[in-house]
Amino acid sequence: MSSVASPPRLWVRPILLGAPLVLLFVVLLVYPVGQLLLLSIYSDGDFTLNKYQQLFASSVYVHVMLITLKISLWTTVLAVIGGYPVAYLISSLSKEKKSAWIFWVLLSFWTSFLVRAFAWIVMLGRNGVVNQLLTVTGVQETPSNLMYSMGAVLVGMVHALMPLAVLTMLSVMENIDRSLPRAALTLGARPGTAFWRVYFPLSMPGVAAGAIMVFVTAVGFFIVPALLGGRKEIMITQLIIEQVQQLLNWGFAGAISVLLLIVVLAVFGLYDKMLGLSTMTGASSHGNRKASASNGILHRAGDAILDALGTVTDQLLALWPRGRRAPQPGLGLPLRALVLLILFFLSVPALLMIPLSFADKSGLNWPPAGFTLRHYEALAASPLWTQAALRSLIVGFGAAVCAMLIGTPAAFLLVRSNLRGKSLMLAFVLSPIIIPRMIIAVGMFYFFSKVGLVGTSFGLMLGHTVIAVPYVVMTMMAVLRNYDTRLDAAAQSLGARPWQTLRYVTFPILMAGLMSSFLFAFATSFDELTIALFASGGMSSTLPKQFWDEVTLQISPVIAAVSTCLFVFIAALIWIADGLRRLSIAR
Repeated sequence: MSSVASPPRLWVRPILLGAPLVLLFVVLLVYPVGQLLLLSIYSDGDFTLNKYQQLFASSVYVHVMLITLKISLWTTVLAVIGGYPVAYLISSLSKEKKSAWIFWVLLSFWTSFLVRAFAWIVMLGRNGVVNQLLTVTGVQETPSNLMYSMGAVLVGMVHALMPLAVLTMLSVMENIDRSLPRAALTLGARPGTAFWRVYFPLSMPGVAAGAIMVFVTAVGFFIVPALLGGRKEIMITQLIIEQVQQLLNWGFAGAISVLLLIVVLAVFGLYDKMLGLSTMTGASSHGNRKASASNGILHRAGDAILDALGTVTDQLLALWPRGRRAPQPGLGLPLRALVLLILFFLSVPALLMIPLSFADKSGLNWPPAGFTLRHYEALAASPLWTQAALRSLIVGFGAAVCAMLIGTPAAFLLVRSNLRGKSLMLAFVLSPIIIPRMIIAVGMFYFFSKVGLVGTSFGLMLGHTVIAVPYVVMTMMAVLRNYDTRLDAAAQSLGARPWQTLRYVTFPILMAGLMSSFLFAFATSFDELTIALFASGGMSSTLPKQFWDEVTLQISPVIAAVSTCLFVFIAALIWIADGLRRLSIAR
């Protein structure tokens, strides 16, 4: 009897661990997005392709899609090129030095997109920092109009998404054996050649993963183009917002969403064919082996390019004094200076909001004049801002708790079980990151409108839980991979039952990691705008939604005060979360 009953029990644990996440995603992700897409082909219960005929009847929508792809591609190229030296340097540092450098990347990554976009409005304005600098240095005589252009959009987009590229590439570079380039040096290779022929190919999975993450995020982005772009820089997500909020044309919004989703899936399909989706998690790729075996011409062309880059790099390094060269290729003073410059680019815009929030003069001109606290007093006295902040805290706390309760068991399932199809499960877990946020938000809005959750804190909490769960799963997977399972085995050998082992051994050791994942989920919810843009409004706005409404209506120093408060708050969260992460690894 026991031998017959034991096999079914093997499936109980995976079902219990994965069922909450699957149920959440099916109800709040798969079904709402599916409903939205079905609206594009059904009208009054009848099958129709009128929405797609309307979509392709005019060249406007195709043109906007091409603009979206152009901006996204340029953003991806610039973000990866700029982020590569940052990830390379940080991955080479010791644990003590690494924490200080990565803190600034994490701070830029989690600082609100709205805060950073608003900072660029101030910096690129006619009386902003850039125009003042160009005028003082004699480059121009009068202030230029730097806003509402392709250049402004690219600067804002690259600034917003480069931290994502850095963190994605860093996760792969940290696992590269640094002794391999040194071995190439001992065999007679010069530093530049050792880097380009040995290290760079090993880092390509991280580069590819960072590129696709930046591209997919950029395709679904709307904050920076809406605030910094003009009529010629409209992106496809802005059209979806217009169709839903202004025209209530759900079917046509669904058709545009299908077009956007097809583009994203095509990119992922191409990525999987060439490299394999497994490279997104830093694993080895079958796609790499297939590509190198089936296409010798491209392989030889790539080798020739790497050889040329290695030769050029060696020639440049030869100009640097031999006594000042780094012991490892590319880790000298020039690289550190470049990385500091990039981190300066990522950090300074948000930091400039601090002095502006205390400026006595009205407006947001640079340099700030005088000192006053009245902007903070106005912020504290405003019921709109205080209620929005309170609601964001409540929703963020609830979403973080739910995401941790749902994501942690899923992380256990992905790390500790031998269940088949874990790669598909991981792809399903990461789907809220892969699918453009705008499509998720519109699908949820349509679903919430049917069940009466629009404008409720509970609806927002559920929506934010969906997008926060992947961050919890990824954080806890990293923690569990560093957990010594022999401790659990020792407890069970002494008679402890599985739940007792979890309660008295596993969870106490993982507590720092659990708190870190909780804080990251909270920060994700606290800064979320896209879902809140549709699912909340009026007196029920969240802090990002209230910030968005104020920025799109007027520019005032109170917004600088809000930006400063958000920046300091997120900085504190990141500092605590990073400390807890390092504590969990140390244990």
